[in-house]
Amino acid sequence: MPQARRNNPHQKRPTSRAVAPSAASGQHLKPDTGTPLISAFIDEGGQVAVQRVAESFGMSKGQLAETVGLGRETFHKAARANAAKAQSRLREMLEIVGRVSAWAGGKDQAMAWYRAQPIAAFGDRTAEALVKSGQAAAVRDYLDHLAVGGFA
Repeated sequence: MPQARRNNPHQKRPTSRAVAPSAASGQHLKPDTGTPLISAFIDEGGQVAVQRVAESFGMSKGQLAETVGLGRETFHKAARANAAKAQSRLREMLEIVGRVSAWAGGKDQAMAWYRAQPIAAFGDRTAEALVKSGQAAAVRDYLDHLAVGGFA
């Protein structure tokens, strides 16, 4: 009997309003490393070009620094902008935004998700809050989990 219900073309199916595609909504994320987005912002010296990233997302350097959990002044001097911690945080943010941009509808929508969408699996903290607290690897693992069909 349950089989007949599943195959009934006239039966209405419940709709899902999930923000992130997941196995629960019948959609799966494609595994993506986010590297194409990162590589678009790498300069000749192999560093992430802060000004290009800020302009691309319509932010000031100070806003970008706050988005990745650094002080507003961090990106105003080349030595600080090219420091390992600053570059690492930028790469983490770009990787996460790059991974979700395909299902979010583009990089700008992915940035909106990164900054504002609470993730239930992390106590409703956003990806931005997790990256700021040094937990970018957990966000990447979560996205990998969704990509292979795991529940959100």
